[in-house]
Amino acid sequence: MMKKNVLILLATLMLLQAGVSLGSEGHDAHGPVSDQEVAKQRESLLSNTKGKGFGPQSPRDIDSNVGSNPREFGEAPPYTEMNLCNIHFHKNAEHKGGEFTQYAGNGDGKGYQSGYKYSGKLSEAELKPFKVPGKHGGLSSGDTIEVHYVHSTAQVKPGETLGACLHESIGNPQLRVETQVYVLVNDKNALDFREVAKHDMKNGLHQALNIPNNTGKPVQYDGSTTGPSYNEKGSPFHVTWSVRPKVAKVHIETVAEWLKNNTFNEDHGHGVRNLVTHPDLLSEIDR
Repeated sequence: MMKKNVLILLATLMLLQAGVSLGSEGHDAHGPVSDQEVAKQRESLLSNTKGKGFGPQSPRDIDSNVGSNPREFGEAPPYTEMNLCNIHFHKNAEHKGGEFTQYAGNGDGKGYQSGYKYSGKLSEAELKPFKVPGKHGGLSSGDTIEVHYVHSTAQVKPGETLGACLHESIGNPQLRVETQVYVLVNDKNALDFREVAKHDMKNGLHQALNIPNNTGKPVQYDGSTTGPSYNEKGSPFHVTWSVRPKVAKVHIETVAEWLKNNTFNEDHGHGVRNLVTHPDLLSEIDR
């Protein structure tokens, strides 16, 4: 029993080290890093994972099927057969593709001011200024966020950080992330974030009740946990991803209200991991 508890503790600490966003919260006030710095981080990731048996990594370009990582693992069940364990979001999309292909820039090298933005057009009314104060510049009308609805096969309940997805009764639960990219608009007729993040018991399981079902067929692939703490090292966790290709509009004021009070103790948008591009670090997508 002691050995089992130690293993669970180690796994939990690894997740907590990465944080809810699975990455560091560092910020560089001196502006964006160079292309060379991002390339160096990617080279370090490849070097630090080569020949060590790491599985496919995330995030990725969901419009590309390319991937040659040989590590395979069992596909997680549909999220409706799993327990919701965490909801968090990243400022800018971690994934690229679909309606979020506009590169936000290299950022500070630690996950902020980088990632991908909604590549469509917004009206002047939708962009009417509204500011959500917070870490790393907060959120503003027109910003893009990527929401991760994290699910586990363990007997768990929704909670703070991805440590909520683990339980001492099962050391290697299957994990699935249902992913929806939203753009923040100043429009009361847009989606209410408190509703799309609503959760409760359904058929004996903790469930996210209102994940959008009209934003395209999700692209499913084998990957890992994300976040900028893994810019230069591999994530050891296996995750089944379902990423919806179309963006949904959400009323920015309702995001501000959710951040003030939610089960997950979320109060800001988290940083993004560099897009993983090398085929050796990606799974092949079978559409």
